Amino acid sequence: MRMKIRKSIGVIGTLGAMAFTMLAAQSQAANVTPDVIFGSGNANGSFTVDQGGSVELGLRAKQRYPAANIFNYDGTDTYTFEVGSATASSRPNWNFEWSINSNFDGGSTNDLNDLVYQLKLDTDPGAGILFTTWDPVNGVPYADHAIGTNATGNGGGTVAADATEYGSLIGSNNVAQNSWASHWFDGLFDPNAAGTYRIELLAFADGGVMLASTGINVVVSAIPLPAALPLYGAGIAVLGFLGWRRKKQIS
Repeated sequence: MRMKIRKSIGVIGTLGAMAFTMLAAQSQAANVTPDVIFGSGNANGSFTVDQGGSVELGLRAKQRYPAANIFNYDGTDTYTFEVGSATASSRPNWNFEWSINSNFDGGSTNDLNDLVYQLKLDTDPGAGILFTTWDPVNGVPYADHAIGTNATGNGGGTVAADATEYGSLIGSNNVAQNSWASHWFDGLFDPNAAGTYRIELLAFADGGVMLASTGINVVVSAIPLPAALPLYGAGIAVLGFLGWRRKKQIS
């Protein structure tokens, strides 16, 4: 699902700032409530999630090419992908997905448009952080988010046909989600460049009180670690230990 990202670059770019955000404690390796409601065939899980004040926020990165429910997740907040592309169009191998639920536990009356959100995208692959920040729900007149309630099933979100319907949906529902390809932001940064990219999602009540926040690191590696290499190293260590014991017993 795609918002008009490139047309919005001039607007959201003015909100960019170099900053670190102090985030609240986060649940790990969690599902989002009620499920993944965008697209079809998208599994729940491997989100980095925070819950507070009846608000639930989730972020995850995901393999885009070839499309699969593969997250390369460390179980805490980091997702790792190989630099480069699996397609002839040189599109990067990864995308990121976000979920906002303004009333995940039924403990409030907040619809989506009752709160303020910040999505912060780091465009610096180096050690520094250069955030571009915008409100993905209320900061745009229209977006093709999947929108629903706590009763919406997997893939069952509603996508507004126009700005009028979009305004109505965010004023009467509590869940918004989307899946964004990193190359849609190529006017801001090169998602194929090796490095580490920070993405954060925050929710605020009236008066600027932060209710929940979550953040992930996306590592784009120029030299991927083969999956079998750690097992190989462990095997060598075990063989060395057994050889040492045998030699000691013989002596």
